[in-house]
Amino acid sequence: MASRSGRPLPSAKDDEEEEAEGDETEEETEEEPEETEEGTEEEAPAVSAAPAPGGTRPPGRTPPAPVSPWKSLERFLLIFLGFMGIYMLFDTSARNAVAADIGSLLAPLLGFDGKHVLLTMFLTGVLQMAITAVAYHFTTDWVETARVQKHNQAIRPLYSQAIRSGKKDRVEALKPHMNELQMRQTKVTFSQLKGMVVTWVLIIAIYTWMGLFISSLPVADQYVNLFGSHVSLLAPLGPVPLWFLVFSLYTLPLNLLFRRYLKHVALSRHLQTLGAPAVPAEGTA
Repeated sequence: MASRSGRPLPSAKDDEEEEAEGDETEEETEEEPEETEEGTEEEAPAVSAAPAPGGTRPPGRTPPAPVSPWKSLERFLLIFLGFMGIYMLFDTSARNAVAADIGSLLAPLLGFDGKHVLLTMFLTGVLQMAITAVAYHFTTDWVETARVQKHNQAIRPLYSQAIRSGKKDRVEALKPHMNELQMRQTKVTFSQLKGMVVTWVLIIAIYTWMGLFISSLPVADQYVNLFGSHVSLLAPLGPVPLWFLVFSLYTLPLNLLFRRYLKHVALSRHLQTLGAPAVPAEGTA
């Protein structure tokens, strides 16, 4: 006979039905302890498990998987590049040395002898953002990112509504889903940070080289036409020079453009493997 603890809370109608049962229910409840005692006596030896000899691991547990050497190497490279980027931010000589090495490759290709500074800045920004977007693409699982976004859009409103309504049972029921969602979001965010760490040193070096390149030009070549005005790229504009703002205006839209395109390609290939029609390309805005 099933125990009453697993039943819902009784109502007034349930109480009347229990009283109408009479002697039949009393006889069943009297016989029930004998059956449960016999069952517990028979099942007791099966529940007890002998300790593992020699202090070894219990048979029900599997040992943790060994750390892959590639994972260890990847972790070391990420930490090294992160500390190197921080060191370059505070050490001018190290930053200029790395920028000079990169400039020895970029100046012959994109320098144009300093005659077309804005074109040099644009092409350098294209190259920098293309490398950054590719590194970001290979360190990001776009499919998992899309799934996390969909689950976030579905669970967050329900959880907020449950908190506002004061229904504690509903909040407790949604807490495991929220914890799982937060773990997945942390994993996605960490994978995206990998791409930023990989290209951090490159971005610092290219920005530094661009400043050194413009500073080394003759004064006449440092002036460009912007919005109908003849201005110097080294003119201060708040805490940064004008060339820094112009170069950022080139790189930020290009970064969004490349990332959106690579994301569209990755999701389209995933849909093709599932046999679904490809999604239309997203806007670049």
